[in-house]
Amino acid sequence: MKFTAEQIAGILEGEVVGNPNAEVSRLSKIEEGTDGSLTFLSNPKYQNFIYSTQASVTIVNNTFVPESPLTTTLIKVEDAYGAFSKILEFYNEVKHNKNGIEQPAAISENVKYGENFYLGSFSYIGNNVIIGDNVKIYPNSFIGDNVEIGNNVIIFAGAKIYSETKIGNNCSIHSGAIIGADGFGFAPNEDGTYTKIPQIGNVIIEDNVDIGAATTVDRATMGSTIIRKGVKLDNQIQIAHNVEIGENTVIAAQTGVAGSTKIGKNCMIGGQVGIAGHLTIGNNIRIQAQSGIGRNIKDDEIIQGSPAFGYSDFAKSYVHFKNLPKIVSEFEELKKKINKQ
Repeated sequence: MKFTAEQIAGILEGEVVGNPNAEVSRLSKIEEGTDGSLTFLSNPKYQNFIYSTQASVTIVNNTFVPESPLTTTLIKVEDAYGAFSKILEFYNEVKHNKNGIEQPAAISENVKYGENFYLGSFSYIGNNVIIGDNVKIYPNSFIGDNVEIGNNVIIFAGAKIYSETKIGNNCSIHSGAIIGADGFGFAPNEDGTYTKIPQIGNVIIEDNVDIGAATTVDRATMGSTIIRKGVKLDNQIQIAHNVEIGENTVIAAQTGVAGSTKIGKNCMIGGQVGIAGHLTIGNNIRIQAQSGIGRNIKDDEIIQGSPAFGYSDFAKSYVHFKNLPKIVSEFEELKKKINKQ
């Protein structure tokens, strides 16, 4: 789909300087701009690229005054970065504006879905599924029985949503994510074998949640695993059974949260963090990458390490740890001097 500089300026309430009929069909970084692309300039560090970019249209701040001739058409706006973000949102909406049911696809007879529904080919929707308006389900996806999906949800190719899962409004679930698989529940037997404990709960995902590619959220043994509104989960995260993650918490890639742990609101958890089961993590917690959490954490703490402890204490301790050979050597010399006395 192509847009002219004049059309884009209309969306952004900007002013065209150059050719109003210049057409663009894709987005680019300013240093990688090519004919037919749209880019932006907001950071002065990149200003030199505007004189060499091959982008057809560039969004700039109103205050920008070129010092040399330009080949790119300008759209002047109050805030170039904010305007480009708006274009990205618009581009995303256009890109995902698909409708209809592709074939082959399997849909049970008692499925209910709203307006502007899209279902990609080779997808399956089970019994008693309820789907809201403006839902896009991309190819090779699986939606199990009794699933409920709200409005404005995107489920990308290859995602698997197991039975009984409830998904709120304005959520994105990326490719390879698995929502509602069995929790890791096994009872040991005297002969060393294990008996599987049935996992009969479900997963509840509230509004405005993003779940990254290849992330897994296990169903509860009983009750629900709950992802509260506004949570953002990166790629390749494991959320175990009966975990609850509070509102607006963000978790980076390769983190694992063990069963029945409760994480509070507005937390920021770095990559490759391991959190043990049956813990309570407070609100506004900051956990640095690669930390290991084996205790409850009160509100507003910043922690690091494995096992993790206070961030400032960790930083001070790490300085001593790096100097440990020197400290030991000095200690041994001191012992020798004392023993000679």
